[in-house]
Amino acid sequence: MGYLHDLVSTFIPFTSFAHSAGTWTQTVASNVWFTRRTAADAAATTYVPLAFAPQRDGALKGSKLESVEFHFRVGTGALDAMEAHLYKATLGADGSLLTVAEVTTTYDTGHDSAAERIDVDEHTMTLTPSTATYLDDNEYLFLEVVYDGSATGVIDEFGAVANWTWRL
Repeated sequence: MGYLHDLVSTFIPFTSFAHSAGTWTQTVASNVWFTRRTAADAAATTYVPLAFAPQRDGALKGSKLESVEFHFRVGTGALDAMEAHLYKATLGADGSLLTVAEVTTTYDTGHDSAAERIDVDEHTMTLTPSTATYLDDNEYLFLEVVYDGSATGVIDEFGAVANWTWRL
């Protein structure tokens, strides 16, 4: 019997995101829904879960992340800084803590410099793992987007798209 081997995408809505600091408000304008962080000269972090893919405890089976696209907008004024980090978490056995390790990634060419990520614009930033690996059944991935806001910079988040290879 063979395998299903395909490239698939999963959309992660902004309502699945979590935020560490600042004032974030779910907003709608012209039928477009998003989460907005009001302008503040302060840091904030967004957590984006990428756990919407089948996993399997077996070599070269289940899912591996090929890339993740993060859709956001910087409005009014540029940010002071912004970067994104991909992490793999491994659930511990009974009596053990969860462990988290950063996954080495590269930015797309439109966001590979800090200045490109913080400018006033609509952004689709893509991160690609340097080495894609299949997830075990006790592992999951998440994206952290770290902002250093400016006094005038407004941040709008629309969602993310995770692109996977599924082998089932």
